[in-house]
Amino acid sequence: MNRKVLITGMGAVTPCGNNVADYWDALKNGKNGIGPITRFDASGCSVRIAGEVKNFDPLDFIDKKIMRRMDRFTHFAIAAAHLAIEDAGLNLDKLDRDRIGVIVGSGVGGIETHDIQHSIMLEKGPRRISPFFIIMMIADIAPGYISQIHGLKGPNYAVISACATASHAIGDAFKTIQRGDADIMVCGGAEAAVTIMSIGGFASMKALSTRNDEPEAASRPFDLNRDGFVISEGAGIIILESEESAIKRDAKIYGEIAGIGFTSDAYHVTEPAPNGEGAVRSMNIALADAKMSPDEIEYINAHGTSTPYNDCTETQAVKTVFKDYAYKVPISSTKSMVGHLLGASGGVELIAAVLAMKHGCIPPTINYHTPDPECDLDYVPNTARRQTIHSFLSNTFGFGGHNASIVAREYN
Repeated sequence: MNRKVLITGMGAVTPCGNNVADYWDALKNGKNGIGPITRFDASGCSVRIAGEVKNFDPLDFIDKKIMRRMDRFTHFAIAAAHLAIEDAGLNLDKLDRDRIGVIVGSGVGGIETHDIQHSIMLEKGPRRISPFFIIMMIADIAPGYISQIHGLKGPNYAVISACATASHAIGDAFKTIQRGDADIMVCGGAEAAVTIMSIGGFASMKALSTRNDEPEAASRPFDLNRDGFVISEGAGIIILESEESAIKRDAKIYGEIAGIGFTSDAYHVTEPAPNGEGAVRSMNIALADAKMSPDEIEYINAHGTSTPYNDCTETQAVKTVFKDYAYKVPISSTKSMVGHLLGASGGVELIAAVLAMKHGCIPPTINYHTPDPECDLDYVPNTARRQTIHSFLSNTFGFGGHNASIVAREYN
């Protein structure tokens, strides 16, 4: 069985907006969601900026009693899933819930819960650790709660592959439907790693931007003066559905997942493989899976982290795959506005690319002011571009050498 898999719903909670409409409005207008950290006292940190979700109330989506027994990343996952299910118009009472599954991952999981409970243990001893500590911390609890809340009894698990997490979750969901094991899948990623331990750890690795005095200019993918990424939080959830199911219920259709490519660098735990060799293979595999040639891709949503290594390496990889056409295909990094949502990146970025295709508008790479000779492609600098898009490719790469590429196109 090799069924077509369609995108019929999307939900987003991001530093640029707590729903898809607000998120898209920010992206197309080049608005930035980065600012000073408010979730903890960052005065002693070398990095004091992040992409925090603002004006978010989990009680809009979750019962108060249960909400207190969840980490923030789970709040985001449940909210984005609720919005995606609503956007898809799923009347679950009329659908076979045994055929609806959930694959939602998190790169870090409940690290805020871990930090809090670790402090309690040090101050008061292990007997004072919360009985809810483990279920608040583990990454698979987010899809577990989504499944429980909505009564979804199909495949249910979490994926963890650092910054490639959400793309792997979406790819797994795509294949699950394609081979006939489910009709509808709720998939994507959630992250809430704006904590003192996360900031401190990434800062010690010299991975983060230290532009504390100009947070709005800190994330600057492909720019010569980039100095690291900016941690963000939130969730991006997609509803994938078989063609038969979507047509049967007359669903709104955003597009079709056409192909996926997963590879490993097998090279280094943090540095990408030389010349983006692993990324080259993931893009080529995704294109082959979609039965498309590189010159059929009309937009690339880049991983584009704003780190010296990634942006040069991804540029080299695109050149290897797309050859001369690499200079013609528009590329942008929405991380320039929303920051790096780590394990949720693939979800929010796929949503951005789908919306670009829907609206015929490519979101820009903002803060692009000084070209890097090693990054010499068309990064749609600073201003959105009106352009018809029929197909796109989205890249996400993670520590550990994980590479994921997704090809999607209009549904005909």
